[in-house]
Amino acid sequence: METIKYSAIVLGAGPGGYPAGIRLGQLGVKTLVIERQYWGGVCLNVGCIPSKALITAAKRFEEIAHADAMGIEISGTATMNMTKLQAWKGTVVSRLTGGVRTLLKGNKTDMVQGDARFVGPRALEVTNAEGVVTRYEADHVVIATGSRPIEVPGFSFADSRILDSTKGLALTEIPRRLAVIGGGYIGLELGGMYAKLGSKVTVIEMADQLLPGFDPDVVKLIDRKLRKSGVDIQLKSQALGWEDTGTGANLRYRTPDGEKTLETDYILVTVGRRPNTDAIGLENVSSEKGALEMEGRFIKTDKQMKTSVPGVYAIGDCTTGLMLAHKATHEGEVVAEVIAGHDVYNDAKTVPAVVFTDPEIATAGLMEHEAKGKGYTVKVGKVPYAAIGRALTTNETDGFIKVIADATDNRILGVTIVGSHASDLISECVLAVEMDCELMDLSLSIHPHPTLGEGVMEAAKAALGEAVHVMNA
Repeated sequence: METIKYSAIVLGAGPGGYPAGIRLGQLGVKTLVIERQYWGGVCLNVGCIPSKALITAAKRFEEIAHADAMGIEISGTATMNMTKLQAWKGTVVSRLTGGVRTLLKGNKTDMVQGDARFVGPRALEVTNAEGVVTRYEADHVVIATGSRPIEVPGFSFADSRILDSTKGLALTEIPRRLAVIGGGYIGLELGGMYAKLGSKVTVIEMADQLLPGFDPDVVKLIDRKLRKSGVDIQLKSQALGWEDTGTGANLRYRTPDGEKTLETDYILVTVGRRPNTDAIGLENVSSEKGALEMEGRFIKTDKQMKTSVPGVYAIGDCTTGLMLAHKATHEGEVVAEVIAGHDVYNDAKTVPAVVFTDPEIATAGLMEHEAKGKGYTVKVGKVPYAAIGRALTTNETDGFIKVIADATDNRILGVTIVGSHASDLISECVLAVEMDCELMDLSLSIHPHPTLGEGVMEAAKAALGEAVHVMNA
C-alpha cells in the first residue's frame, strides 16, 4: 500500500477544517485536507447556508402578503414555486462550496475525497469511491469531523416521512401539515419557515419552554409570535411513536393532559446533534500515556486545540462546547497557527449565538439570567424595537435590545437582541464583551441615525439611567 507523508493532515473540510487547511497553506505548512462527502461541510451544503436561503425566501414571501400596509398593492396572489426555490438555493451553495476548493488549491493545500480511518496516532487510511486505499501520515493531524443529527428511537431517518434537517431543507413541495419534534433553534427555524409558506406546523417540546436555556423574555416573544402565525406549540410533551397511513403519518405523543395523536404529512426530528467520532478509528489514537481522552463522545482539547495525544488536535463540533460554525472556524485558524509554531491560544471570552427565527435572536456574552446565576449584581438596559425609528420605517417592531452590565464597575457582561437583523447587530456587542468595554464606551459612541444600531447605544444609556428615547427604570 502506498504511503504519502505530509507535515499536517486535516480530517474534514467543514467550517473548521477548510479554514485550517487554508491557513496552514498560507503559513507554508505542507497540508492535506481529507473530506468524506461535503467540501464546505454540513454548514455550507445542507445546514447554515441553505437554511438561511430558504428562511429568507419564506420571509420575503410573507412580506409580500402584507405589503399593503406600506401602500404596495399587488393584484393576484403570490405563490411559491418550490422547485425554483430549491434550484436558487442550489446555486448559492454551489458558489460557496466551489469557493472552498478554489481557496484550498490557491493556497497550495492538497485535497483528497474518501472515507478516512485512523490506523495509528498520526496515520490514516483513506478509501476512495473506487475502493482504492491509500495510507497518509503526518507530524500533525487535525480532527474536524463535525456532527450529525441525533436520531430518536422509533423515528428512523431512513423512512420517507421522517425528516432530519438535511431532508427538511430539500423538500420540493410545501407540506400541508408538518410536525416538529424539538423546540430548539433548528426546529423553530425550519418550522417557522414552513409556517410562512403555508404549512400547518405543530412543535412538540419536552421542556416547559421553547429554546431551553435562552433568556425567558426572548422565549416569550418568540412563543407569542409563533402562535400568532398559527404554529401549534405543545410543551412538556414527548413523541412516542408513529404509523404510516399511506397518505401521511399518525404521530403519537404524550402531553400533561394525556396521550394524543396528530395527523401530519412529515415529522421533522430536531432534538440535537452528535459528534462524528464513532467511526473514524479513534481507538487507534493513543500515546505512551494512554488512549485519547474523551468527554463522552466529544474529544477533549486544551486552549491550543491539542488533545492528550501529541501531534493530534481537534476542532469544531467533535469537541466540547457550542456546536457553531463560527466557533469551528476560529478554532481552525488557531490550530493552524499552533501547528506552524506560533504561540497562539483560543482565549475568546464569548462565542456569539444566532437563531434565525422571526424575529431573529442573537447573544454575546452572558444573558441576564446567566449573569445573575453566576452571582453578578447587574445593571440592565432594555430598549424595545418600537422605540427605534429605523424599526418603524421597516415595519418590523417586534423585539428588544438588552445590555447586561456588572453593577460594580459598569463592565458589559453581555448583550441579548431579539428583533430584525439581530444577527448583524451582535458583532459590535461581541467586540464590546471581548474588549471589556464599559457601558459608557457604548453609550458615548455616536451611532448613525436612523439605524437599528442606535438601539445598542440607547440600551447602554438605559442601563446607566441616561436614555433619552425610552423611560429610564
